Amino acid sequence: MASRRSLLAALPALLAAPAVRAEEEVAAQDLLGRRVRLPRSPRRVVLAHGRQLNLLGLLHPDPVSLLAGWAEDMPAAQPGEMPPWRRRFPTIDAVPLLPRRLEEGPALERLLVLSPDLVLLPRPGTGASAGMAMVLSVLEGAGVPAAVVDIAADPLRDTLPSIRLLGALLGREAQAAALSEFYATRRDRVAALVGIVPERPRVLLHNHAGGREGCCMTIARGSFAEMIAFAGGRNMAAEILPGALGEMSLEHVLTRPPEVYLATGGVYNERGGVALGSGVDPAAAQRSLARVLARPGLSGLEAVRQGRAHGIWHGFNETPLHVLALEMLARWLHPSAAAGLAPEQGLDECNRRFAAVPLEGSFWCSL
Repeated sequence: MASRRSLLAALPALLAAPAVRAEEEVAAQDLLGRRVRLPRSPRRVVLAHGRQLNLLGLLHPDPVSLLAGWAEDMPAAQPGEMPPWRRRFPTIDAVPLLPRRLEEGPALERLLVLSPDLVLLPRPGTGASAGMAMVLSVLEGAGVPAAVVDIAADPLRDTLPSIRLLGALLGREAQAAALSEFYATRRDRVAALVGIVPERPRVLLHNHAGGREGCCMTIARGSFAEMIAFAGGRNMAAEILPGALGEMSLEHVLTRPPEVYLATGGVYNERGGVALGSGVDPAAAQRSLARVLARPGLSGLEAVRQGRAHGIWHGFNETPLHVLALEMLARWLHPSAAAGLAPEQGLDECNRRFAAVPLEGSFWCSL
């Protein structure tokens, strides 16, 4: 009887409580230190950088169901990654597409018409993200909640905060904690192994190799440049280029030849580049790397002749799974010290535990 009276006494409080946690206010701090508050977990998300779908898909089992719109950069720049997304989520092609540069023309108006309850933006910077500061200002003025998340610009600094931020905003804290542990454990193991190596080999990073004429478009700072340094290499571009991106002449490369050649691939699949990514057969990846390396100048590099030429999927730049690229880079740069690293096993684990759309294909290759 007493327990019945206790239940009746508690009933008003129970009825007043929110029915589900998702309806509670959520709040988190974004990468710019801004406090982002939402009345509930978002249901109409706009991606100002479309390739952030890769991150969303590691935290939510049905990320496409959250989208009110997304920038066209992923379908345009990485069309090879779209088929598995379409097979798993056929409605993805019905999600409204926005231009890559939201600050130009009527793009911002189109975004606001979508009535998003959250807009995710990359760090304001250069290139396609140069106008994001203005976009953020307009959204704030219109009262549209926005959060800055980023992995590409400075992956080793921003990945874990971005995972935790999205986990908090989406009500997926447990998944975010598990993904953070997966990432940090593997990253820290790379750091421990390469931290004791006495030498750091010189690396030629050939960005989008084979997709453009000449030699060699490269990255001096950010993204893959940071990964090379973390994995125990010396990026040649960082020694001579003042900006983040640029080109090294073939003459310079031949004068100061690299000890390791690294090509990024995936954007120019079937257009002369190194073929990597979803659905790419390992043999096709190797053949494409061989074609690129057969070009005048590159074929004569000692690194190529000695079997120290490799390709890495450019899409790793847009996902926390670049931790697997760190492992593979460390294994290539320091074969003895990093022999125990197993990025292949890590990819299988990620597909099993996290990925809404599993990564199945070729994401690295060597000759």
